[in-house]
Amino acid sequence: MAAMAETMGALQMDAERTEKGRQIAATPGAVEEVNDGVFLVKSQSGPGAYRVSVGVGSVACNCPDFAKRNLPCKHAASVRFYLEKQTILPSGEVQSERVPVSYPQAWAAYDRAQMEEVRLFDVLLRDLVAGVPEPERDPRRAGRHPIPLADQLFCAVQKVYSQLSCRRAHSLFGFAVERGQLPKVPHYTLSSEALNRPELTPVLEELVTRSAFPLAALEGGFAPDSTGIRTTSFGAWMEDKHGDAREHIWLKAHALAGVKTHVIVRASVTGKNGGDNPEFAPLVRQAAQAGFPLKEVYADKAYSSRANYALAQEIGFDLYVPFKSSAKPRPAARGHKGPEAHSELWRKAFFFFQLHRDEFEVKYHARSNVESVFSALKRKFGETLRSRTPTAQTNELLAKILAYNLTVVIHEIFEHGIVPDFLRGTTSSKIDAATRVGESGRP
Repeated sequence: MAAMAETMGALQMDAERTEKGRQIAATPGAVEEVNDGVFLVKSQSGPGAYRVSVGVGSVACNCPDFAKRNLPCKHAASVRFYLEKQTILPSGEVQSERVPVSYPQAWAAYDRAQMEEVRLFDVLLRDLVAGVPEPERDPRRAGRHPIPLADQLFCAVQKVYSQLSCRRAHSLFGFAVERGQLPKVPHYTLSSEALNRPELTPVLEELVTRSAFPLAALEGGFAPDSTGIRTTSFGAWMEDKHGDAREHIWLKAHALAGVKTHVIVRASVTGKNGGDNPEFAPLVRQAAQAGFPLKEVYADKAYSSRANYALAQEIGFDLYVPFKSSAKPRPAARGHKGPEAHSELWRKAFFFFQLHRDEFEVKYHARSNVESVFSALKRKFGETLRSRTPTAQTNELLAKILAYNLTVVIHEIFEHGIVPDFLRGTTSSKIDAATRVGESGRP
């Protein structure tokens, strides 16, 4: 580190480029060391970045200015100032004086959204489930009419949001009756009975997408990934003398999330061994059919396949997936159907990844947002499912994702002025009234 700093100091730079380099180095996160002697410097005029390589007595940059003059540019100067801020301690450890990268938060909007979340959650949930069609019932069937499906979903998601047991969440239903969100207080087991209905799984998947649609105008980039959620059930196990351990059963949530608002636009649930790549096409197709503007999709190596690049060409979005070390650009075969038919698109993406790695890395960094989504989901609603049966566990997980989406929508109400109107025309007045209450501070 010290040797590189001396090298950069010995290289002569003109005053103008030196000053611009100082400005770049003063910008948090503008200079990043990606390898020993290799740095990425963000462009001041665009979204890309330039690679600066520092050796013994030499420096190189892939920017046009360096290629034309073959002399240190402003990016090399920024690396110089970056290195000068590094201090080597007696122990040999490098201590950095750089300002850590920070992402600005609209704290006023965040505070109001947190304070009004409980108040607005039921308003949005009631409006969202109101448009769920009621299943047909045989008019000749005897007995009482069942509780409307919208009311069952409202109670089930409200119980999951509260993270209370069925009995303790029963009082929430009484509050909903007082606010006119339920016609009468149902039995405390209603939420569990609803989650155990397998026909509600596709309904909850569709509600997840509908809950995210008010934020579609804010999104253009999306990232797919999966995460494991633990259940309270255990798999089959034998006595200790056989050496078998008792293990929890896990479910896997597959999601396509927006990288700006962190809303989940589409979700599915599989067993713990469910593959990521098979879920990519269904998630992306369903999001596109729902009207989400898919412009760019960022995914990890698990989604690197020719079929996914063919899907990107079909729908019309840019796919950023790092290639595996064993990947090779096979030539396209004319008139051949199957994997070889997509080789030309694969080759273009492969060479872009190899020859424009800096630009690729800048784009691909957006994929980290999906990790933030799963982190927020688990921190807010827990990492364990309470339900016992497989059907109820799947529906509970989807209900968690739905509840998470509604909290994201509430945040965007205060930060970007989004007024969601899922299916009916009554949400706007309710939201306006609730936000006015929040401004006045009076109940």
